[in-house]
Amino acid sequence: MDREALKIRLNEHLDFVKEKGYNPIYLGLYGSQNYSLDYEHSDVDTKAIVIPTFEELVFNTSPVSTELELPNGEHCDVKDIRLMFNNFRKQNINFIEIIFTPFFIVSEFAADEMYYLRGLGEDIARFNPKKAIDCMAGMAQQKFCALEKEFPSKLEVLEMYGYDPKQLHHIVRLREFMERYINGESFQNCLISGHKEYLLRIKMGEFPLEVARQIAKVEMEKIKLLKEEFEKKNHEVNEQVNAQLNELVLKILKKQFNIN
Repeated sequence: MDREALKIRLNEHLDFVKEKGYNPIYLGLYGSQNYSLDYEHSDVDTKAIVIPTFEELVFNTSPVSTELELPNGEHCDVKDIRLMFNNFRKQNINFIEIIFTPFFIVSEFAADEMYYLRGLGEDIARFNPKKAIDCMAGMAQQKFCALEKEFPSKLEVLEMYGYDPKQLHHIVRLREFMERYINGESFQNCLISGHKEYLLRIKMGEFPLEVARQIAKVEMEKIKLLKEEFEKKNHEVNEQVNAQLNELVLKILKKQFNIN
């Protein structure tokens, strides 16, 4: 899908979020397009940062966290700014990538703050390196457990291949991501694999079940070793990033409710 088509789809997502009554200040693409691993039938999925209403703050209503399904089957993960920033702190790379994606929409109201957030991207991505590696390893384990699991939505895929090729390609991608992150490469660079053709072959189901099982097993062993070696060293949490995220939330909410 070309850039113009992606922009159109992102605007459709933004309109849908607004139609549902939310107040989005940022909407970013996540998934295969960010890794240059998309193909003709890849979905366009997004995450949206929304501002709570005054009533939600006053009455301490649970912050919004919901996944909207558009009429075409695509998804938008909608989160209150406080929850979204907490997900950045948790170092979940599926959330952090929306700060780096070239496909995003920023509201005029919070443009300065959201561009500042994007400028903090690399610092946020290394806010807590140990937690980041834990998260990557945990995600890979989830993909490994799902490799042959008979989810209702995956029965057709499992019947065709005996496993889910998408899960396998994620395992391999995450192992490479971990290695490069540990070696000090930027998060931006880590998003794009150095072995895209191989990953696309895996994703398209070129490998038979027994080979896929072996690939998954070897990759998970590598991930286990990477994590163990990384944890032997001391890794500090960057508290300055924590303060910067808090300041951003406070600044945006003060502006929203005209508080000096």
